[in-house]
Amino acid sequence: MQVMRPIRILVVEDDEDFRHLIIQTLELEEDLTIVGLCRTREDAVCTALQTQPDIALMDLSLSRNGMEGVEAARVIRRQTDAKVLILSGYEDPEIVLGASRRAFASGYIMKSQFFMMVPTIQQTMQGPTPQSHMIRAALMQQLSAAEQCVCRRMLGEDVLLRSSEKTIANQQTSILKKLGLSSKKELCHIFSVY
Repeated sequence: MQVMRPIRILVVEDDEDFRHLIIQTLELEEDLTIVGLCRTREDAVCTALQTQPDIALMDLSLSRNGMEGVEAARVIRRQTDAKVLILSGYEDPEIVLGASRRAFASGYIMKSQFFMMVPTIQQTMQGPTPQSHMIRAALMQQLSAAEQCVCRRMLGEDVLLRSSEKTIANQQTSILKKLGLSSKKELCHIFSVY
């Protein structure tokens, strides 16, 4: 019988009380372990690179200046294999889905629905979830229909393209630019969680 190692979690939350609640909750679960606690964007990125967590629980608003969590999550997703779950005090689905899309997140947890945190972590580690499919669809909606086909081909899907190689190359460049990515390898890495 194979022994499964605990899910390694990086917690990024600047609210001390809420961070304490997260710690208390996660410590009750045998299959979850905390590998880092961070309050700032810089600490989050540095700790993620050092600890290589499975999941980064990322507060959407790390400061009074806005959505710093999105930028930190984006860097973590691009530079590690961690899946990101956005923690949001915002209740507006458009704001949360938009932030999740920009962060390349695998899902999100509304702080008002804190009781969903542990099952969301566990389900995210098991594979794509309805939330991750929704975020993937939101990413793809940034692309034209033709670019979506080319993107699917770049991701290894068997897609018949009737465009010239030059047109396809131009569309690949456009896809990477629209998504803010630097290469096909990075695109495949980002979409691997969906």
